[in-house]
Amino acid sequence: MVEPNKTEKFYDKNYKKLLLIPNILLIIALAIIVYHYSTTGEIINKDVSLKGGVTATVYTDKQIDISELENYLKTKLGDALIRRLSEFGTDKQIGLVIDTSNTNGDLLQKELETKLNLKLDQSNYSSEQFGSSLGQSFYKQMLIALGLSFLFMAIVVFITFRNFIPSTAVVYAAFMDIVIPVAITILFNIKISAAGISALLMLIGYSIDTDILLTTRVLKRKEGSIWERMTSSAKTGLTMTFAAIVALLAGYFITSSLVIKEMFFIIVIGLFADIPSTWLMNAGILKWYVGRKENVTKENI
Repeated sequence: MVEPNKTEKFYDKNYKKLLLIPNILLIIALAIIVYHYSTTGEIINKDVSLKGGVTATVYTDKQIDISELENYLKTKLGDALIRRLSEFGTDKQIGLVIDTSNTNGDLLQKELETKLNLKLDQSNYSSEQFGSSLGQSFYKQMLIALGLSFLFMAIVVFITFRNFIPSTAVVYAAFMDIVIPVAITILFNIKISAAGISALLMLIGYSIDTDILLTTRVLKRKEGSIWERMTSSAKTGLTMTFAAIVALLAGYFITSSLVIKEMFFIIVIGLFADIPSTWLMNAGILKWYVGRKENVTKENI
């Protein structure tokens, strides 16, 4: 029998304590979401595509104090969010994107012309208006799609493993991978669009990859000890996760598309959340479950 190394001995002794780390993170994330919902009536910070309003793009390389412009528009329109638009592959400003929940596009254009001292026309200005009822309807449909996707994922997991505790651990980890990115967007006051909810949908698939890899190797493979099966899974799973993170971060910093940036940011946060949820929480539950099962078998013998 191979003598356990220091890392294995440490894990065997402390894996139940390590379970606290992902669970504390989840509790904090849920507390942030609940507080935000109690104060705003919304689970997420919705952008104009989900709550209604106007998105306008001003094409200009003139350096503008965004904070000052935001405060001015908030005074005039009640709400405004401004993001800088940069040239692909460089930091050179080529324009500004302005979001406001005020649905009067003509008023927004007039106020921008006044503050920026620019004549805005089709050559340097574009806008898109979203009705509040349409945005709310689309938001509800996206939430339903997210809920159904999570439900069907859970059903497939339970059918695959046919075991309550390991299956619940996989679903629990996936839930954590969605909740933490939502809490982070609230903390940083990031407005989520339909693209952001699509990123959460993608996270359902991303998050269960490593969990299914871990659960399959631990439960269905018989060669090696539990520790060896878990470390083998961790090498493969963490390589997959960090490769995806590096690729997404490269895309985030290279692209000038705000939609792609939003999606990549949410997915990257979800992948980071997947590390403790899979390798501390799910792995800990599996170790406890398999260890208990082996002890019961020995007692019966």
